[in-house]
Amino acid sequence: MTEQSSTPQAEADNSKEPAFGIQRIYLKDLSLEQPNAPQILLVAAEPQVQVELDIAATPLSEGVFEVAIISTVTAKVDSKVLFLVEAKQAGIFEFSNIPLQQLDPMLGITCPAILYPYLRSNIADIISRAGFQPIHLSEINFHGMYEQRLMQAQQAAGKESDAADESKIILPH
Repeated sequence: MTEQSSTPQAEADNSKEPAFGIQRIYLKDLSLEQPNAPQILLVAAEPQVQVELDIAATPLSEGVFEVAIISTVTAKVDSKVLFLVEAKQAGIFEFSNIPLQQLDPMLGITCPAILYPYLRSNIADIISRAGFQPIHLSEINFHGMYEQRLMQAQQAAGKESDAADESKIILPH
């Protein structure tokens, strides 16, 4: 009987513990275009590859977020597009009892780091299925990317407040 009475207490204590869970990881969008085929396929030159990457976090309900990595891979030969791959790898993540100051870094660092291997695999696979040598995206330092975004946001906020307030003097209360 003491086990039954201590179980609700243990559950109450556990419910206050920070928790992080992955509900689902999925490929939200994937497209491949070869706008200059078949002529461009006859050109024997090394393609120049450009990779763009972005991260989006969208709240779905309290403590539940969709995080997506959006990537565009463009390969060009002689300034003509050989192929263009656009992919959006997403996941639904659940957070409970995570302090607000830790939630943003988890959405910007931890979740993308979990999703990125799936994105890399899907992009390499679609390029290979299109008849090209697969392109394996480089590893990404999501922590560095997050820090860079914070600095850019602070600089933008600083410029906006500079325009609103010419004086940055803070007086003691």
